[in-house]
Amino acid sequence: MSADSFSFKQFTVYHDRCAMKVGTDAVLLGAWADVVQAHRILDIGTGTGIIALMLAQRCDADITAVDLDENAVMQAKENVRQSPWGNRIEVVQYDIRDYSVSVRFDCIVSNPPYFVDNLKSPDQQRSMARHTDSLSYRDLLRSVDTLLSVDGRFSVILPADALDSFWSTAMEFKLYPCRQLQVMTKATAPVKRILLELRRQSTDYSMERLIMRDESGEYSDAYRKLTQDFYIKL
Repeated sequence: MSADSFSFKQFTVYHDRCAMKVGTDAVLLGAWADVVQAHRILDIGTGTGIIALMLAQRCDADITAVDLDENAVMQAKENVRQSPWGNRIEVVQYDIRDYSVSVRFDCIVSNPPYFVDNLKSPDQQRSMARHTDSLSYRDLLRSVDTLLSVDGRFSVILPADALDSFWSTAMEFKLYPCRQLQVMTKATAPVKRILLELRRQSTDYSMERLIMRDESGEYSDAYRKLTQDFYIKL
């Protein structure tokens, strides 16, 4: 890894022109999202393109990666072009609130902006990437409702303290949680992140926990197993 890039087993992500660098949240979502039966995938707020690239490695679907920021789109396009899956990933600059296509997606993923009340960065690009002012959870869910197929799945990663409000808003759009993964840095720490999968049909609900590090401070077997196809070394 350098300051400008992060190398995975099958691709490299350059992030020197993106507000949000390669991080654990994106890797968790890219490894966890269910893409087994996906044919058309939408990545909302793609940033560097990392999640789109991870999903392309995991399945044969055609992927559309959308971002509002021009620099992020240019960098994601370069990352895609240098990857083995350039023919299956399209990166477009668009405000997802105005994005419209004739065919719906059977899988949508998003690592959305998540700071609501925190002090904003003076860096406008970084602030837009991190704060929900640029894309509220309601706007995100409204877009998902418009773009998700009848049998589609929407997977998202959230701060743990945002779960209740996100959940209640999702229910307003008749998007029902069916799978949840609670992420903790260690067994004694509070839940830090929530990975959530929603569908249009109310169905059985499953919840699991992932502890990232064991008592010795090393990455846990569960985290290694989840990410083993991507990280060169943990």
